[in-house]
Amino acid sequence: MGAIFEAIQTKLTAAFSPSRLEIQDDSSRHAGHSGAREGGESHFNIVIEAEAFQGAAKVARQRMVYKALAEELAGPVHALSVKALAPGEA
Repeated sequence: MGAIFEAIQTKLTAAFSPSRLEIQDDSSRHAGHSGAREGGESHFNIVIEAEAFQGAAKVARQRMVYKALAEELAGPVHALSVKALAPGEA
C-alpha cells in the first residue's frame, strides 16, 4: 500500500465513515497503457458502502466519491472504478 492508496483510504473514511471499504490497486493490469505510472497507483477499483449513499442515484454517489478524491483525480490517479452502495445493497 502506497501513499496514494493511503490518501484514498483516509479521505473516503473521513468523508463517508463507510461500513465497508475495499480499495484495489489495479495498476499492474494497465502497465504500458496511457496514464499508467511507473510503480503503479494510477488505476484503482473501489467498493464503498455508507449511509451517505442512501437514497442517492448511482451517478450522484459516484460524484460524491469523485469530489472527495478530487485532488487524486487531478493528479496521480488516471482511472477510478467506483461501486458505491447504501447499507444492505449488493
